[in-house]
Amino acid sequence: MERNELKGHGSMFAANFMWGLMSPVVKFIFLSSVITPTLLVDIRLLGAAALFWIASFFTKPEHVPHQDLLKLFFAALLGIVFNQGVYTIGLGMTSPVDASIISTSTPIFTMIIAAFYLKEPVTAKKVLGIFMGAIGAFLLIMSNGDSASTQDGNIWGDIICIIAEVCFASYLVFFKDLISRYSAITLMKWMFTYSVICIIPFSYTDLVAVDWASLDADLILALSFLVFGATFFCYLLSPVGQKHLRPTVVSMYCYVQPIVATCIVVFYWGTSSFNLIKIAAIVLVFLGVYMVTRSRSRAEMEAFEAKKKETAAV
Repeated sequence: MERNELKGHGSMFAANFMWGLMSPVVKFIFLSSVITPTLLVDIRLLGAAALFWIASFFTKPEHVPHQDLLKLFFAALLGIVFNQGVYTIGLGMTSPVDASIISTSTPIFTMIIAAFYLKEPVTAKKVLGIFMGAIGAFLLIMSNGDSASTQDGNIWGDIICIIAEVCFASYLVFFKDLISRYSAITLMKWMFTYSVICIIPFSYTDLVAVDWASLDADLILALSFLVFGATFFCYLLSPVGQKHLRPTVVSMYCYVQPIVATCIVVFYWGTSSFNLIKIAAIVLVFLGVYMVTRSRSRAEMEAFEAKKKETAAV
């Protein structure tokens, strides 16, 4: 495995590890009844935008042409506003179990979109890997269903979560080349700025109505993690993975999230325990990621076909 590829895998694992921590933290925040889903989106976007602009003052400036700034606007819509923002709102309307199960569909959507847009081959190894990962994630989520669910599923919340996953899959595929041209800080300072511009007009009233002095220390700590960890650092790491890995491989790392959530349920809340089903599910997830990683890319398939033709000609 090449160094850049290893860097990509490490970045995606770290980002999805923190995103896995995000679900129970969001659940805790919503239980307080002080922060609404829309308000939580505002806090994350505003906080991350500010942090990326501050970070940009300490890095080498990059010129972004006007045509790429326009592309970054649409990247922000798909990758942030219609993904993280819409998903958070959907999570507030449906159960955490439903939302988690829906999130396992991301690699499937990514594989289909990449097959049409990037002409990436749909190999048997890739399909098997996605299937294994999805089964593993599904088993993990269902094994924690009773302890993770605080409300019944809602069809509109489920639909919103599905839309969020389709948007993220589209973002991974459509903007891979754009992401490869700039640093993570340059990309994200513009994408989060655009996201704030898009969402604040619809949620300004909720934002100014909050009594910030009434927030207790635990809630402030949880919000700080979401802004610094699950947003700023995750979106700092994610472009590194997108730059060095294929979109389908990047999307497979979403299966790390239910593993992390399960560990929180087992070791922190103590409402569940490890058993053979959970262990088998975790093994399936990592085997699935490995299978997709080892599947041939479009470039590798073309090189293989060219070599086969050369051999036949001789």
